Amino acid sequence: QVQLQESDPGLVKPSQTLSLTCTVSGGSITTNYYYWTWIRQPPGKGLEWLGYIAHSGSTYYSPSLKSRTSISRDTSKNQFTLQLSSVTPEDTAVYYCARWYSDSQGYDYWGQGTQVTVSS
Repeated sequence: QVQLQESDPGLVKPSQTLSLTCTVSGGSITTNYYYWTWIRQPPGKGLEWLGYIAHSGSTYYSPSLKSRTSISRDTSKNQFTLQLSSVTPEDTAVYYCARWYSDSQGYDYWGQGTQVTVSS
């Protein structure tokens, strides 16, 4: 059983860099066909896709957030990390990590989500 668990940064101040780590158990982040993704949901809004790091280590980001987003990984810890720079209150959201499986063209595992609040 694959499990994903987001870290809990809690409150982040405006202009700081948000850093979130997703720890994966039950499966390797280097296994073919999987894309390790970050998604968020602002209060009262729908899901917003932020980007992914693929099994190969390649990355792809949402065009609207590309200038502020970076996703990296630590294969020795089986973790991948989102960094979002220059945050504003509009970045307040529940942040999820999820696994996209290319064969089924869908997300098959999600983390429980972590609330991030940007406020001074």
